[in-house]
Amino acid sequence: MNAIQSLSNQSFDSVYGPVKSWRYGKSLGIDPIGMVSTCSFNCVYCQLGNIQKHTHQRQIFVPTDHILCDLQAITNWEDIDVVTLSGSGEPTLALNLAEILACVKTITQRPIIVLTNSTLLGDYKVRSALKLADIVAVKLDAISAKQLQRVNQPVATIDLPEILTGIEEFRQEYQGHLAVQTMVLSLWKPDILQDYIQFIQRLLPDEIQLNTPSRPRVLVRQLDARGNHIEASSNDAYQQLRCVSSEDLCVLAQQIYNVTKIPVRCPSRN
Repeated sequence: MNAIQSLSNQSFDSVYGPVKSWRYGKSLGIDPIGMVSTCSFNCVYCQLGNIQKHTHQRQIFVPTDHILCDLQAITNWEDIDVVTLSGSGEPTLALNLAEILACVKTITQRPIIVLTNSTLLGDYKVRSALKLADIVAVKLDAISAKQLQRVNQPVATIDLPEILTGIEEFRQEYQGHLAVQTMVLSLWKPDILQDYIQFIQRLLPDEIQLNTPSRPRVLVRQLDARGNHIEASSNDAYQQLRCVSSEDLCVLAQQIYNVTKIPVRCPSRN
């Protein structure tokens, strides 16, 4: 971490919310990444805007003591259903992920969730850390190399076989609740649907979560976007996203369920 980023993180509020989640209820967010958005993906739909630091290198961004202090200041636990690690980028990039999860467990009895883009699951240290979470939601937006590049725009060293293998390795080791999160931007062709279903049948997750963007993407970084709060102004640059209708999303969810018999959730079905 450079000196400017380190200095900015000193006054950084690492705990935010609770945020209303269609998947998990009222979620208290923990951001282990900090002021500079940092991720191994630069997804075309990312609510954080264009990722400021595009990397797959792990490091400590926000010290565990900082997060612990912010978490101890929370008093409204009765309004919180779950605690979720996500925030300003890919949480598994945080080298102190296991330490953070262990500290959270000492403070709250709420289920702990980690939302991950799956790119670092090939690292056994990452998989080991994630075992401390009650729920892990792994991203799987793409089932072809072309789709991965178009939707997720990973760093150059990451490819689809590595991601799929990492997800499968984690599934074999993880005893908690595993969800697959998939963002659907356009109608899938039959071959894409078939390949997706075949992978799901091998993986056997506990549930599948389908979603589609509900608003234009803000291109300029806004910290509040990590909690789904975006302040629009006339100076903001937006990107209009292609997305499917809620009806088409429901049809896709039903098609996947009919074959896999694995619960499929999406906002319009909740």
